[in-house]
Amino acid sequence: MNPVTAPDTGDPGSPRSSRVALGARGRIRRTVLAVTATALLAVGCAPHMPSTSPAPPVPHPAGPEEPTRDDVEAWLDGTLPAALETEGIAGATVSVVADGEILTSRGYGYSETGTGYEYDETAAGDVVATPVDPEENLFHVGELSEPVTATAAMLLVESGELDLDTDVTEYLDFAPPSSFDTPVTLRHLLTHTGGYEERYRGRTLLDDGEVDLRARLTTDPPEQVHEPGTVPSRSEYGYALVGHIIERVTGDVFEDHVRENVLDPLGMSDSDFRQDALYDGDARPSDGYETDDSRPTWFEGSASAPSGGLSTTAVDMARFMLALLEDGEGPGPLSSEALDLMRSPGLDADTLGTLAEGPRATLGLLEEDRGGRRILGYDGDTAFFHSRIRLHPDEGTGIFVSLNSDGHDEYSAARVLDAVTEGFTDRYLPAEEDEEGAKDISISPTREEHAAMAEGHYVSSRSSHSTFLTVRDLFEQTRVTARPDGTIVVSPDPATGAPAAYEEIEPWVWREMEGERTLVMRADDREVRDLGFGAASTMTRVDPVREAPTALTVLGISLAILLLTVLSWPISALVRASLKGEPRARAGRAARVLTRGAVVCALAAAALWTWIVPEATGTWDVAWSLIRSAQGLTLLGGLGVLPAVAVVVRDLRGRERWFRVLAGVVVLAALVGFAWSAAVSGVMAWDITY
Repeated sequence: MNPVTAPDTGDPGSPRSSRVALGARGRIRRTVLAVTATALLAVGCAPHMPSTSPAPPVPHPAGPEEPTRDDVEAWLDGTLPAALETEGIAGATVSVVADGEILTSRGYGYSETGTGYEYDETAAGDVVATPVDPEENLFHVGELSEPVTATAAMLLVESGELDLDTDVTEYLDFAPPSSFDTPVTLRHLLTHTGGYEERYRGRTLLDDGEVDLRARLTTDPPEQVHEPGTVPSRSEYGYALVGHIIERVTGDVFEDHVRENVLDPLGMSDSDFRQDALYDGDARPSDGYETDDSRPTWFEGSASAPSGGLSTTAVDMARFMLALLEDGEGPGPLSSEALDLMRSPGLDADTLGTLAEGPRATLGLLEEDRGGRRILGYDGDTAFFHSRIRLHPDEGTGIFVSLNSDGHDEYSAARVLDAVTEGFTDRYLPAEEDEEGAKDISISPTREEHAAMAEGHYVSSRSSHSTFLTVRDLFEQTRVTARPDGTIVVSPDPATGAPAAYEEIEPWVWREMEGERTLVMRADDREVRDLGFGAASTMTRVDPVREAPTALTVLGISLAILLLTVLSWPISALVRASLKGEPRARAGRAARVLTRGAVVCALAAAALWTWIVPEATGTWDVAWSLIRSAQGLTLLGGLGVLPAVAVVVRDLRGRERWFRVLAGVVVLAALVGFAWSAAVSGVMAWDITY
């Protein structure tokens, strides 16, 4: 893979130098869910496990104190091509800024591979592979659109047209969902603490048409499930509200307003929030891929432009990073005071409690810590594109990287992004060490008590809480286990999908033992209720009745019994016919028929849900009729408990043979297990808007 290098423009203001959870990651996570559910049908399928093979190791010799163009390019050339090949990523675009200028911009791999597909009548061999051009190729950066939206909002805060702590209903022409007395403010929306659950339907724009942002916000909105300001959780709906507030206050269409007030002033001439701009003759969007040898997909759009609509180039994102790193006196649109506000944590312990001891969201960016250094960044994911920026405000450096493929497994893209962004920090901004060469990290004396309080299962707060998609929580739980030495094991770690050990370095603050990640806890008097894995990533404790080991075991055994029951019917009929056995008495036949019908309905429901849930969290919307059909089959399967009880009672009273009584009891138990699983999983929720 030969890199393509864009010329160093130097001047960030020069006119030319460019989704759904939801869940990385999204496509493979949905596949894991489908395979797991299928395995529960006991048909012998083994569940898919994500690969743990790491991206090629990043070289660790001490780099220069200040990154130079030649050294950064040599390091990128030695890191990215091998990582892309190992993980099955078709192409990447990257840019680095330092000391107020674009240090370099590079392209790796291909924006169009020329393999693995046919376009209409065009044979694959006739398509020319096109290397990634960091100056020309547009990459869809997903939620990385949100810092740009936040910049537009902060300009209005600076001008006095918006206030960070005013109830947002004063700016809107409708009332967003509300379940608490605490009003939602712009500060809450910008820090991802509006409290809204996740919604999936209609997130991906399947054509180049315009989107009515207000209609998106008011049609089947998500419920507010957390008190505003208390639970950090990435929210597409929250940033869509920010975009509509901008429209209401300015009278402009959101896309036009951001173009005029943010993109154009920064010289981001190739970037755009407009979906139809991707199909202009001059635009060069990269194809998206599952893997580097798969057929390409369309350049996906977002139905919520403020949250996920930006398409951009590496060079344009370099200009945006410079604007966020400057002192406010340069060509960027924000003053130094507004920039300082945007780069500072937006909430404190008054609402976050002990979660404020860890990384926090600023008014448009997300904090993290690596090697004792404060980093501001953001990630963006769509079905096929995966992007990241990392800014080092104290050192005046930043890096942007975007990938156009998922890769071989659920964490492939994350491993490549880590290799680049974490490798950059480790090489050019290494952690400070004490005289003995070890990190100065103390161990908290409360670790054993707090580890015991943390034991249990947790699920991401960025999930559906009121719809049938609550069932996903059964398959995506993280378990915390306390060890005798007071450390804990988190399995799987939300960032990597692999188990990770943490030790408490101060009360409620835990550091990864073989890494740099931080975990913070928030507890009541008895147990830990919330885990903070990042500035906008919180996991909440699962009720014991919904813990995965119990719920999935009951579901799996119940479905296996029901499947074996169905398979036994023709075998039993053949045995009776060959041995001329005594047929069942006609008395109670209706109950037996209804029980058999319920068994079939339960299995059909399980199979239908196995298909519906991955589809609902993917690109295509699921028909309402299919969801209601699955719920209807689930209900009929659960109601089968009633005739199954009648069968067992009649067999006992009629002194039927012991094996018939036992079979009836086992089927009854399986139907009870199925009904219980349906109740705790949430698939019977009346709200099917998802």
